[in-house]
Amino acid sequence: MKHLKLTILVTAGLLASAAAAQAQEKKMEMPKPGPEVKKLDYFVGNWTSEGEMKPGPWGAGGKMTGSDKCSWMEGGWFVVCHSEGSSPMGKMNGLGVMGYDAAKKNYTWNGFNNMGENEHADGNVAGKTWTYTNESMMGGKPMKGRYTITETSATSYDFKMEGSEDGKTWNTLMEGKVTKKGAAEKKM
Repeated sequence: MKHLKLTILVTAGLLASAAAAQAQEKKMEMPKPGPEVKKLDYFVGNWTSEGEMKPGPWGAGGKMTGSDKCSWMEGGWFVVCHSEGSSPMGKMNGLGVMGYDAAKKNYTWNGFNNMGENEHADGNVAGKTWTYTNESMMGGKPMKGRYTITETSATSYDFKMEGSEDGKTWNTLMEGKVTKKGAAEKKM
């Protein structure tokens, strides 16, 4: 009986060693970001923004300013932005994550802010224009949103945020300019 137990233990040990060796031979490599993900590198850095909130669902409108600190998340798949600023609505703070969904072949934005908003938008890029769209509730009504970024140089872009109840008639909610801090502006 002792001999049988020893044989079983030795056999189990050999099988475990063989399985471990085979697993090392077939070790999966971490996936690497593709060229679509690398396009997000444009947004990495420290940015300042100036703009105007139009009169509408958020009140009378007025000037707005902000700053964003955007960096790559470990692994190089997502750009994480920490934002703060002020608007006619008061002080604003937020966290945003930009990425690329290879299955859907579109860019993604997921943002959270001190107004309790949890936003998700899907986007695409054509040349130097990035367009993100989403759907949300505003004042108890469904609202379609469109956020357009137009790269004007390697260190600046213009933005416009629009809203629509029907997806056909769009109203500008805010627009402005964003500039990378500490970098001389170079025309693209």
